[in-house]
Amino acid sequence: MANRYRLASIEDFPSHLIFEILTIGRLSAADLVCLELTSRTFGASHGLYPQKFRSLVDFAAHQLCVSHRVYGGMGWNAQKELFDRCGGNWKRVLRFLQAVEESSGMVKTSACNMQVTTGRYHTLLIRDSSVYSCGSSLCGVLGHGAETTQCVAFTRIRFPSLANVVQVSASHNHAAFVLQSGEVFTCGDNSSFCCGHKDTNRPIFRPRLVEALKAVSCKQVSVGLNFTVFLTRQGQLYTCGSNTHGQLGHGDTLDRPTPKIIELLEGIGPVVQIAAGPSYVLAVTDNGVVYSFGYGSNFCLGHGEQHDEFQPRAIQTFRRKDIHVVHVSAGDEHAVALDSSGFVYSWGKGYCGALGHGDEIDKTLPSLVNCLKSRLAVQACARKRKTFVLVDDGSVYGFGCMGFGSLGFPDRDITEKVMTPRVLDSLRAHRVSQISTGLYHTVVVTNQGQMFGFGDNERVQLGHDTLRGCLQPTEIFVQETADDTGLTLERK
Repeated sequence: MANRYRLASIEDFPSHLIFEILTIGRLSAADLVCLELTSRTFGASHGLYPQKFRSLVDFAAHQLCVSHRVYGGMGWNAQKELFDRCGGNWKRVLRFLQAVEESSGMVKTSACNMQVTTGRYHTLLIRDSSVYSCGSSLCGVLGHGAETTQCVAFTRIRFPSLANVVQVSASHNHAAFVLQSGEVFTCGDNSSFCCGHKDTNRPIFRPRLVEALKAVSCKQVSVGLNFTVFLTRQGQLYTCGSNTHGQLGHGDTLDRPTPKIIELLEGIGPVVQIAAGPSYVLAVTDNGVVYSFGYGSNFCLGHGEQHDEFQPRAIQTFRRKDIHVVHVSAGDEHAVALDSSGFVYSWGKGYCGALGHGDEIDKTLPSLVNCLKSRLAVQACARKRKTFVLVDDGSVYGFGCMGFGSLGFPDRDITEKVMTPRVLDSLRAHRVSQISTGLYHTVVVTNQGQMFGFGDNERVQLGHDTLRGCLQPTEIFVQETADDTGLTLERK
């Protein structure tokens, strides 16, 4: 009778059932590594293609890679190159794919799901579906109401009940939020109708639903200086706001008071990632082609020319070299892209070494950053004359303008330039999962759910009312208050 209630161990389950559990898509590459190390059940091959896969977990990682959207869109040569760059380790391939996908949205840390994004003088944070903001509230960009002009600590933004925010984007004076439902909320300066509310051109001081997109399910937003780009779950793009340079992608320079679909992108395949610069847009399709449109005077469009593009145009450098792009970042005067093998490309203005080529020469076309060829990059973050690159082992490389210490190198003067990619030694003890940089401040999230900030804090954009700035990464701790959750930046 006692045997009837005997506790079953994992070894009692059929290997095919264990395999099904491993491949349902809810485990990260780190989870698979932990399982492989904790039990022979996961570390053994179970006779499943023993010559090709080292273990059941290895086979499961392979299956998860094959079913992954990014990997599935790559050609055979690109898949092989990625596999070789990962040392023939399917778990590392999976880690790369998952990190690239998370780089534009929520990252899964051991503590919670998080995303951080930095505006000009403020910072926004998603932490387990709730959103917090701190810094200067230009035109209501912090989302706390007309009476709030500044938040010295991260303060929760009030959304309707049950509203789970999964992605956020911030610019100089407005912000946009995507909910798990696919709905989009915006707040901030709406004088150019960049918030998508045509019934008023006054500031939106609290997040407000974009009614024009109620019937459309979105998965990502990216905000420019006075316009907004919306990416739907079907891979379509909508834009609204100012269109002086054709940055709305409709083939003209007419402003749009509410989101309008970019019909010129229909039929070329679904878009999977977007990045908006001040007055231009980069869009990546599922087959790895990059389209750009808008302001072209800084060479940011990547076509080797300095004129505006009023409609989406493919960057031919990538197509001619059969480069499959998986991630783009649009800076103020330059842009950065990552391909499916983790190589980094940059183009635009070379001020302060922001392109990472060891000089200040402009690049009119995308050029490989040779100094990072040996590293597997999973995220790039370009902003005002500086760039950060996150690699798959959690290390961060920075280059460009040191302004206010926003590159995180305490041994370099704030007036200096870092001409080639250099690893942030001050973060070596941590595995970084995401990075975002504003005008002169930077915030990172680690795989343990910690946050570190550095750079300018004059507008309390780092969430502390006593420090004017931080020359090296300084941890941001969560502090519970009676009525809400605040976050402050403290030094150990």
